[in-house]
Amino acid sequence: MGKFYAVKRGRQTGIFTSWPDCQKQVSGFPNARFKSFTDKTAALNWLNAESSTTQPSTNVKKAAIQVYTDGGSRNHGNKLGQHVKSDDKAAWAYLINTPTGSYEESGGEYGSTNNRMEIMAFLQALKKLLALGLNHEPLEFVLDSRYVLDSLTKGWLTSWQRRNWRKADGNAVLNKELWQEVATLLPNFSIPYYTWTKGHANNPGNNRVDYLLNQTMDQM
Repeated sequence: MGKFYAVKRGRQTGIFTSWPDCQKQVSGFPNARFKSFTDKTAALNWLNAESSTTQPSTNVKKAAIQVYTDGGSRNHGNKLGQHVKSDDKAAWAYLINTPTGSYEESGGEYGSTNNRMEIMAFLQALKKLLALGLNHEPLEFVLDSRYVLDSLTKGWLTSWQRRNWRKADGNAVLNKELWQEVATLLPNFSIPYYTWTKGHANNPGNNRVDYLLNQTMDQM
């Protein structure tokens, strides 16, 4: 009988069906949390029970390097839920704070959704970290996007890959090409932490990336 490995804290979380796959997520990961089961339902129950009692931390002192990402868009329609138009402005930004200096960048495009820009910000930050050679350092990613955070920490990304980039309801994953790039780059990072912060509040790093992306849209 095969085993099911539930990973609560690791590079990627979720249910894995082989020890080598599980080991990739937890080996060398600080305070990794995982458990093996002979029954998939039991594994899911353990994972979900653990998840329901754990709230994203707002403590950004776990790592010497903090990475802030944010995305936004300006739908010039007046009604909630109105479709994004081709000339609506959208932008992303990241800020990387290290003990020796900071790096920031922002970019924009027209006709994109807020979620797409949130993914783009995270993706561009990953690329910059790789270019700086910081991918094996402990990194604290601070995001205000529950969508991106949950995709990374609740096993959504892993599940999408297994289902050939389809969601549980059978529909195609939106922004698939961006998520595919993220999935390709993430295994290069040894010690990533993920933290949620409330947007437009009192987090200086989050406020900075929000300022950068709005500045970009102002200049478009």
